[in-house]
Amino acid sequence: MIEIVYAPNGIFKKKAISVLNVDNKVRLIVDQMFEIMYQHGAVGMGANMVGILQRIAVVDLQENNEQHPYVLINPSINYASSETQIFEEGSISYPGIKAKITRPKHIEIQYLDYYGRKQLLKASDWLSTVIQHELDYLDGKVFLDYLSPLKRNILLKKMQKAK
Repeated sequence: MIEIVYAPNGIFKKKAISVLNVDNKVRLIVDQMFEIMYQHGAVGMGANMVGILQRIAVVDLQENNEQHPYVLINPSINYASSETQIFEEGSISYPGIKAKITRPKHIEIQYLDYYGRKQLLKASDWLSTVIQHELDYLDGKVFLDYLSPLKRNILLKKMQKAK
């Protein structure tokens, strides 16, 4: 069983590699990621958050107590709007801290789904932010990287104290 990796950890600065074949091994990772994500009440997770450096992310906003899971394998953003929005973001790998982050309001991504089929998704609002947040993990970037060094250090110290 895979487990959450907590910061500080060097894996969050590493780029994930592309999945060559969407097979049962990859689907098992996806299933376990969803299980962990739901257990922690999260809305998204990148594979490096469970110690796996593959381009896999799972997202489910769970709005109105309904599940609408997205499996994003080898995701890439084709389009990002110049219009932006601000949401407060956090992470189960960075417990106890949150920060307001500005991101494009609308995106279009292409990816492979749970069965390896090519998909195209247009996302806006909160879904857009969550997807971008998880794709950042796959690119070796975390939400704190959008902050000034001073603000980032304050939040990291707060997280360490909370532990």
